Amino acid sequence: MGLFLTEDDVAELTGIRRGRDGKTRYQMQIEQLRLMQVAFRVNAAGRPIVAVAAIEGKKSTPPPPEPTWQSNILKH
Repeated sequence: MGLFLTEDDVAELTGIRRGRDGKTRYQMQIEQLRLMQVAFRVNAAGRPIVAVAAIEGKKSTPPPPEPTWQSNILKH
């Protein structure tokens, strides 16, 4: 699987494959993703882009900082 969900994946996730009532499918998917509180971005074409990590629930936390060297004299 790639970094982002495919258009079909977003359609499956939201349950929206077609637009209706004057709204495009992308507009309706965006509304649904907001209701579902799924993090996404909108690309230049107006399509919602969802990172796979947003669905898998993995948090990208930086690793803890490396310990720095300290003289034994200062440790006492």
